[in-house]
Amino acid sequence: MSVICVIGTGYVGLVTGTCFADLGNQVTCVDIIPEKIEGLKQGILPIYEPGLEELVERNVHAGRLHFTTSYKEGLDNCDFIFIAVNTPTGSSQGRADMHYVESAARGIGQELDHNAIIINKSTVPVGSGDVVKRIILNNLERPDVSFAVVSNPEFLREGSAVQDFLSPDRVVLGSSDSEAANKVATLYLPLRAPMVITDLYTAEMIKYASNAFLATKISFINEIAQICERLGADAKEVAAGMGYDKRIGRAATVGVALKEIRRFSRSIAPMWRWSASIPCLLRVVHLSWEM
Repeated sequence: MSVICVIGTGYVGLVTGTCFADLGNQVTCVDIIPEKIEGLKQGILPIYEPGLEELVERNVHAGRLHFTTSYKEGLDNCDFIFIAVNTPTGSSQGRADMHYVESAARGIGQELDHNAIIINKSTVPVGSGDVVKRIILNNLERPDVSFAVVSNPEFLREGSAVQDFLSPDRVVLGSSDSEAANKVATLYLPLRAPMVITDLYTAEMIKYASNAFLATKISFINEIAQICERLGADAKEVAAGMGYDKRIGRAATVGVALKEIRRFSRSIAPMWRWSASIPCLLRVVHLSWEM
């Protein structure tokens, strides 16, 4: 059993904290919004996700899951600290808003009084691990405290987040401290999932690259659907026929809901912005964003 603190009780934070508690760990979820914490203590969830309410109730009653607005209380004796706050995309510049991540890092630095591992679970641009480390160092009240930063991007889908967490396709971990990454990996051992343990920047990039590929796949199959409509072909059967090719894999569903397209577009917007300044321009990502 490990002692875990999760900063943030939104979509990613609440699912992550609850599932870790269900695996037998002691988990405290921290959120600075008192109304959310009071609601959670009363069994009122701020989001709906199939199976989540039952898991929260079970683990609260078992004494494994706790909620607080206090960083001091949340960080008390914890081994692992997950940052799982929202990173909305700015409407004008298309850049990830790091305000909440930076605020969480400051809160951790001000209250951390023992060695711990900090895990970035939020969707953040490449290089954010360095930002988090610098902010914590600048705010540490105890200079004798040591910590490591690990990137552990989430791959949860709305409507199946609990299942995605408990039965992941893979677990991605990255850090300049391999020992810290391996310690985080032990938390996921009960899931018997493939592990990708790499450096910090690569782990952060895997998240953006995955979202960019999925957005491109959706854009491609919807373009094919438009061609099928003009030619009188059945787009769904075309997609199914493509999926049997092992090189392609299961093709994206034709007519994916608009909210899914927008979700991936928002998630790759920061990548679209900073890739424009990189010589090896990802034109296909730009096309997916513009579509």
